[in-house]
Amino acid sequence: MFPPYPAPEDSAVRSTKAQVRAEILAARRAVTPQTRAAEAAALAAHVLTFVDPGQAVCGYVPVGSEPGSVDLIDGLVRHEAAVLLPVARHDSGGVALPLRWGRHRPGELVDAPFGLREPPQPWLPADAVAEAAVVLVPALAVDLRGTRLGRGAGFYDRTLMLAGRGAVVVAVVRDDELVDQLPSESHDVRVTHALTPRQGLVPLGR
Repeated sequence: MFPPYPAPEDSAVRSTKAQVRAEILAARRAVTPQTRAAEAAALAAHVLTFVDPGQAVCGYVPVGSEPGSVDLIDGLVRHEAAVLLPVARHDSGGVALPLRWGRHRPGELVDAPFGLREPPQPWLPADAVAEAAVVLVPALAVDLRGTRLGRGAGFYDRTLMLAGRGAVVVAVVRDDELVDQLPSESHDVRVTHALTPRQGLVPLGR
């Protein structure tokens, strides 16, 4: 079971992660709308090269400056993939729960907590991620070992451990957010690939 809070010995790592998060978020805010749109279009084109029609794909709806777009997930539906989108909630103690999933149908997204957009009910349980051949994961950065830096809420750390053993788990980032090494903690779940606008799908962890 994923612990509710990081262990005390990880405090230095958490401090370093917080600094890296702040730097990346500042850099993303400086990206022009034109560059962001061009990168989103490139990502939407790349994803169609490694997803087959009929496959189940877990995607996400980007928020703020996150790479990706609604066009990307709509394009996967047109590509005849079965696209599942995350539903994020906390338990009664404020701890992030593993993500639940809803089937994406273009034009049907609804407002959700945390300023997100999500699919309407009915929702599938968290272990529906195990059926996905490809899992697209938002990230602030990812390193060549597959260590992903998220926003620190814990939703994906609790979810990715449920993914199928053969799943392609992809951190979606800008090109300069694929780095040599990131600080990591024992509970971090590594991804198998990165997806960037210029490089496309990049295998990690070799």
